[in-house]
Amino acid sequence: MTVTIETENFGAFFAAPFAAYGAGSPYVSPLKGDLARFLSAGNPLVSGADEGALTYFTAHRHGEIVGRITAHEHGASNRLHDVKRGYFGFFDCADDSEAARMLLAAAEDWCRARGLNEIAGNFNLTAMQQIGVVTDGFEHAPYLDQIWSPPHIARLLEENGYRATFPMATMEVAQLQSAPEISLGAKHRAIMEDPDFEFAPITRATLSKRLDEAREILNASFADNPMFVPVSAEEFHFQAKDMKWVMDKRISAVLHHRGKPAGCVICVPDLNPFLRKIRSRIGIATPWHFLRHRMSNTRAVLIFAGIMPELQGKGINPVILDHVMRNAKAAGYTHMGNTWIADVNPMSLAQAEKAGSSRMHRLHLFGKSL
Repeated sequence: MTVTIETENFGAFFAAPFAAYGAGSPYVSPLKGDLARFLSAGNPLVSGADEGALTYFTAHRHGEIVGRITAHEHGASNRLHDVKRGYFGFFDCADDSEAARMLLAAAEDWCRARGLNEIAGNFNLTAMQQIGVVTDGFEHAPYLDQIWSPPHIARLLEENGYRATFPMATMEVAQLQSAPEISLGAKHRAIMEDPDFEFAPITRATLSKRLDEAREILNASFADNPMFVPVSAEEFHFQAKDMKWVMDKRISAVLHHRGKPAGCVICVPDLNPFLRKIRSRIGIATPWHFLRHRMSNTRAVLIFAGIMPELQGKGINPVILDHVMRNAKAAGYTHMGNTWIADVNPMSLAQAEKAGSSRMHRLHLFGKSL
């Protein structure tokens, strides 16, 4: 056997996609410190006794790193959806059948040992983070919070008995400055003129409150979506720990109705070009690269949008999206990406296309019975 598997070697885990894909690939890693935080015992996804568990593996061939994978159980998800599902994530591997087989076997064995009877991925690490395996659109460089994988990853999964499910797409407005205005009719203008509706201020002082309101909207508006699990305040702030330092208040919006959260669109500047420049590592020159990126960046990414259930279907989402798009244009942004939208949500796909978006990546989840 020429491939060996190591457990929880974080240095190798971080290095694996760079070694597997080479410097010229579109892959962008999370910041090394953030990745370590996500995989730590302090992650509220797995820190509670009933929440779940997490481990990770790396594959090595003759001393060279050739791949990696996580295996985890999301206890809250399994309880809510009444399944015994394990998850794999961060499956990044060279085009190496033996390494892929052994990594997937390690994740599967870990899941079986926990009494789980199916496995699915990529989940990096929940449905509210990066998910999926790219199956088309490989040439497009990902935005922040978009996943990217080369063509051979889907093939390696199929070789090991995995089946593609749950099709998704990422979206992009590639020429934001010349994109068509969102079509607003009489009901939309009525909302804009109604004093009961008001955009809440987003400032340094109010950012924590706005993010709490965004979480409230997220949990309410996504409650009926497949695989969704309500996000606790602890988990939300764990994931958004550094968001306040990178958010541009001009390109996010929280709309209130009679003083209460009605809907939101949360966008952030795209940090992927900056992360590529520093290879996702903090060094002496990092602050200089960050300031330079901040001054020159013209890309933004829409993380999520939601409307409170009692207000859905009333035309509120186009009003908020129009507000954000106009502000983004005025701020000089030229490109806006969108994290994954599932095919089972055709209204969101249609709304994105009406705003001038075209599809970037095609993605699927891959799963199998254990």
